Amino acid sequence: MRILYGVVGEGMGHAMRSRVVIAHLLAGGHEVEILASGRAVDFLSKHFGGVSRIHGLHIITEDNRVRLGKTVWSNAVAGATGLPRNIASYFELIERFTPELVLADFESWTYLYGKVHRLPVLSIDNMQIINRCRHDQALFAGEAASFRLTRAFVKSKLPGCSHYLITTFFRPEVRKKRTTLVPPILRPEILAAQPSRGEHLLVYQTSEGHDTLVATLRELGVPCRVYGLRRELTRDVVEGNLTYRPFSEAGFIADLASARAVIAGGGFTLMGECVYLHKPMLSVPIEKQFEQVMNARYLEREGFGKYAATAEDPDAIRGFLAELPRFEAALAGYAQDGNRELYEAVDHHLDRAAAGLH
Repeated sequence: MRILYGVVGEGMGHAMRSRVVIAHLLAGGHEVEILASGRAVDFLSKHFGGVSRIHGLHIITEDNRVRLGKTVWSNAVAGATGLPRNIASYFELIERFTPELVLADFESWTYLYGKVHRLPVLSIDNMQIINRCRHDQALFAGEAASFRLTRAFVKSKLPGCSHYLITTFFRPEVRKKRTTLVPPILRPEILAAQPSRGEHLLVYQTSEGHDTLVATLRELGVPCRVYGLRRELTRDVVEGNLTYRPFSEAGFIADLASARAVIAGGGFTLMGECVYLHKPMLSVPIEKQFEQVMNARYLEREGFGKYAATAEDPDAIRGFLAELPRFEAALAGYAQDGNRELYEAVDHHLDRAAAGLH
C-alpha cells in the first residue's frame, strides 16, 4: 500500500514514535512518503531517505513557560512564507506519488490532503486522548479552562479520521467510536536497554532559570547526571555531585536505564519510557502546556511518580525522593509487550483500508 505519512515537528516525541511506525510499515512492504516539519525532518532523515519538509506550527517557551504572544507572532510570520511551500509540496507529491492512505501524527497538511482526496486517514498520537476519552474532572483541578481550550483545539485538529490510535500508559474510559488505546510506542534503543537500579538521578531540563533546582540537588548530595541545562557542552563537566553532560542519545539512554529516578518535564515520550523501564519520575510540566500537566497528573495518579508545578521547590524534590519505594512498587506491576499491540492495530486498519472498509 502507498502511504502518505505526516509528522508534526513540535516536540521530538512525534518524530521518535513515527520512526518506529514507519520502520514497521517499510518492513511490511509498504511504500511510504514522509512529510514533516521542524526538527522532525532532520531526525527522520537520519533513518529514512526522501523526507519532505513542510511548514508546521511551533511553540516558543522561556523560563519553562509557553510565551503565547511570541508563539502567535512567530507562527504568523513563518506561515506567510510557509504556506506557498506547502502548496508546492502537494503538487510535487501528486506528480510522483499517488497515496492510497494517509497516516498522520498530529500533522494537519497530510490530513487535509487525505480528506480532500477522500482517502482513509489513520491518526496515531497521544494528544487525541484529551478529546476522545472521559476524564475525572477532579484530575484537572485549577486547570478546567485550559482543559476545555486544549480539548477544543485537539478536537479541531484532525476531525473525522477513519480511526484514532492513541498511545498512552494510563487508561481513561474511551468516549468516542473509532478509538483504540495502545501502550507507549518505544524506540528500538529503549527496547534493547537493560534496566538496572543505580544511585544517580537523571535530570533533563531544557529551560533556563533553574538555579534553585541546581542548588537543591547540590544540597541533597545525590549523584545527578544533568542534561539540557548547559547546551554548549562538548564533554562532561563535574561539579560536586552534579555531572553536566552533552546530549548523546546512547549516553542518555544508558543513564536513563541505570538511573534510580528521573526529574524532567511533562513530555509524553520520555514519561512513557520511564514507565516502561520502571523509573520513578518527578514531572515538572511546562507552564501553560496543558497536555504536559495532564500527563504529569496521570503519572501521579497511577503511582508512578509525582507532579510538581515547579522544579524550584526543594520540598517537592525531597518529598519525591522520600517516596521512591512506593513508586517503584507501583511500577513493578506495569508491563507491555514491546510494540506488539501497536503493530497489530496498524496492520488491522491497513487491511481494512485495503479492503475498502474505512
